[in-house]
Amino acid sequence: MAATPPVCDFGWTAPDFELTATDGRRLRLSDVRGENGTLVMFICNHCPYVLAVLDRMLRDARDLMDLGVGVVAICSNDADAYPADSFDKMAELAAAHDFPFAYLHDATQEVARAYGAVCTPDFFGFNSDLGLQYRGRLDASRKETGPADVRRDLYLAMKQVAETGQGPADQIPSMGCSIKWKDAA
Repeated sequence: MAATPPVCDFGWTAPDFELTATDGRRLRLSDVRGENGTLVMFICNHCPYVLAVLDRMLRDARDLMDLGVGVVAICSNDADAYPADSFDKMAELAAAHDFPFAYLHDATQEVARAYGAVCTPDFFGFNSDLGLQYRGRLDASRKETGPADVRRDLYLAMKQVAETGQGPADQIPSMGCSIKWKDAA
């Protein structure tokens, strides 16, 4: 089911985390934080919205990392109900696509809840002080990849954050598959 996150809560502080990456390292927010900002992306392996933009997401991540923005991806989906989002499958996806950033497993879903993540993909762009400045879409793509010349909303917003510390006032929310939450016991 498609979901859309709320608008950006400017200045909201990024919650810390400690999660296992697909390469086995335990990483905290401070380990992935960039000098000019930090992008935290909630993604998963099976979502058609993520798969439609995966190549563009990787391109934009590399370009943002060149600007001093730290980038990390987190998968919080219930891997028992969605085996394609298991840790092993995450590692396979990261290796197959040569992820330039850490891909972290949020097995307890505590980090997704702390961030208020709603869908995959869900992008949280923070300035160098870890204040939220962007909660929008990657671009106009949905379940299908947009045209080659589509505006790079995420990249341009985070470039602005890296340069000024402030995100754009006007932001279009991301859209994607809802986070696959575990049944409350």
